[in-house]
Amino acid sequence: MSDELIFETADGVAILRINRPEVRNAIDGATARAIAAAIDELDERDDLSVGVITGAGGTFCSGMDLRGFLAGDRPSIEGRGFAGLVQAPPRKPLIAAVEGYALAGGCEIALACDIIVASEKATFGLPEPKRGLVPTGGGALKLHKRLPYHVAMELLLTGKMFPAERAHHFGFVNHLVPEGTALEAALALAREIAANAPLALEAIKQVVLQSQDWSQAESHTLQTTLTAHVFRSADAREGSRAFAEKRPPVWTRS
Repeated sequence: MSDELIFETADGVAILRINRPEVRNAIDGATARAIAAAIDELDERDDLSVGVITGAGGTFCSGMDLRGFLAGDRPSIEGRGFAGLVQAPPRKPLIAAVEGYALAGGCEIALACDIIVASEKATFGLPEPKRGLVPTGGGALKLHKRLPYHVAMELLLTGKMFPAERAHHFGFVNHLVPEGTALEAALALAREIAANAPLALEAIKQVVLQSQDWSQAESHTLQTTLTAHVFRSADAREGSRAFAEKRPPVWTRS
């Protein structure tokens, strides 16, 4: 990894901490490449089941580094999008732990996650039209699916910020926690998820993501193609055996 991103692991969980507090964790090209490498490591390592992404210094991410943008530095990776993440999130579950600002691309990073834990003082927003830009990192594509249409359109077209409390009211934020505790709460949730069977976790995420493009007629058949290996796995037998024996399961990803 690089200085722009701190990568840590514990208890089956990977922590990706954007480490540019002097620019409110704005994403430049080097940071995007570091995040992409961390996502690859999360997916490749059998000892990791869940990722948590957060920011250093009390801010999640303020979006694209505009000074870098003006100098020709693009914080996107072909095929993976902004921050090396928004177009190609990990196969494994990813949780956003949000303190402070999650603006523009920072909001889109949160949108790319499966679960959002936010401080009561956190603020979200997509101010791109105020800068002559469009939120193409997932904001215009996803926000109206996570919020009521008219609420999403007001936020997209005005570019104004919305507080975490309002985001939580609409279900955009899963858990609203006291300031300074978002990472702690996200890690507790991540450990709860990581206690489950890793093959099942990945399959569930893929069914949810891919089924958005399935017709009703083909949905069950396509679901089977993504889940059949889970039912044939040693972990499926271990889960049933552990339940019968009243003990915690020991997963082997096999």
